[in-house]
Amino acid sequence: MTTPTPTPTRGYTASKDQLLARLRRVEGQVRGISRMVEDDRYCIDVLTQISAIQAALDKVALGLLDGHARHCMHEGAAEGRADEMATEMMAAVGRLMKRG
Repeated sequence: MTTPTPTPTRGYTASKDQLLARLRRVEGQVRGISRMVEDDRYCIDVLTQISAIQAALDKVALGLLDGHARHCMHEGAAEGRADEMATEMMAAVGRLMKRG
């Protein structure tokens, strides 16, 4: 008989419910934009809503980065992988900043 592998603790584990709630809100906003396009709404109004979604996703990303820096990188440093973890995080930040 094998024992189940425990779910690893992630940097966002403590705020997981908040992150999921934010993502559900974003999901609703995206559906709202779809309806706006279906209803032939004014372009600027649609773009304004897209901007709001991007801001909400940025908040989610920042929350994940914060958790990663405080938890995952802390663990990585204890394991002697601080440089590797910092490089990985900065690559993720770089991907987040590249838009359009």
